Amino acid sequence: MAALKLAKLPDRTPVKLTIQLSPALAEALSAYAAVYEAAYGSSETVADLVPAMLAAFLEGDRGFRKVRARK
Repeated sequence: MAALKLAKLPDRTPVKLTIQLSPALAEALSAYAAVYEAAYGSSETVADLVPAMLAAFLEGDRGFRKVRARK
């Protein structure tokens, strides 16, 4: 097998997750989508924004990163 600089890509198969939100959180997410559109001039659905929001949250949580790095 050839030695490549690019490592094998990780599994990118999407995982569907169904959740229930409180009305207040659903409203806040819709408002966030509106502010996002005003800021960037691009309309995105809440469903498209939430994965990026969750990823940013997890990346910014130092305590979580420390615990996860130990495993």
